Amino acid sequence: MSAHRVGAVTGWMASLALLAGTALTAPAVAGEDPAALNVPVRVATYNIHAGAGADGRYDLARTASAVRDLDADIVGLQEVDVHWGARSQWADTAQELADRLGMRVSFAPIYSLDPPSEGQPRREYGVAVLSRWPIVSTENHPLTRLSTVVPNATPAPMPGFLEVVIEKQGARLHFYTTHLDYRADPSVRQAQVEETLDILADDAGESRVLVGDLNATPEAPELAPLWSILTDTWAAAPAAGNGLTYPAIRPTKRIDYVTASAEVGVLASNVSVTAASDHLPVVADLVVRRGHQR
Repeated sequence: MSAHRVGAVTGWMASLALLAGTALTAPAVAGEDPAALNVPVRVATYNIHAGAGADGRYDLARTASAVRDLDADIVGLQEVDVHWGARSQWADTAQELADRLGMRVSFAPIYSLDPPSEGQPRREYGVAVLSRWPIVSTENHPLTRLSTVVPNATPAPMPGFLEVVIEKQGARLHFYTTHLDYRADPSVRQAQVEETLDILADDAGESRVLVGDLNATPEAPELAPLWSILTDTWAAAPAAGNGLTYPAIRPTKRIDYVTASAEVGVLASNVSVTAASDHLPVVADLVVRRGHQR
């Protein structure tokens, strides 16, 4: 059995234990219903293509509608423009989506460039998290990247790997959203995966969910190290369909993921069909345990 499938089976067994009220990480207090320790959370990942749909037309209201339809408590977004340029009408798309949806937001730029003229906001592009749950801390971690805005760039550490810590009903969750390198050569993605594992290791033993556009299919060798510590939720609990996420119209690849550590139960996973971006969003129903902290 592959490491990918082992991780999936482990995640599903963890889910069954949670549903049965079995404490995975700590014994329940005497007289307390173990099931009461379980806090359900729906999470999603969505590459929003800077607010442009599969038709190439910018329409942030359409993007917001697609996110709303997911009914997710926490959403990791990729390709997010903040005053970036004309393609997104110079809007702060992260904050505007949060306002439209009534959610909290945290944004982490990959690029932060000088404004076109003095006194205007910086031009930024990166990833974001929308959350119904309170966000208690955020960190923008660096990963090795090959810049698309610097001429003759070489791989170097750059920001844009967002970690937020979210708490509700006594449950604490480390939620990460990322966008890995898109090039056919996997060497930069391989370095990014190694660095991602180092970042996740700092929170070992905590409930962790990593989402994002990984720009590689599940069997890609550069992703294999992830499956040693994370469950691919689609593999663990797939819904109907093939799980493909790109391109949005007649998709041929599964490159967008919701993944979870062993401390998190996986109940279900689904790909939502929408033309609001060139990617399809992935949504997963998970369970996090109250009181699970170091």
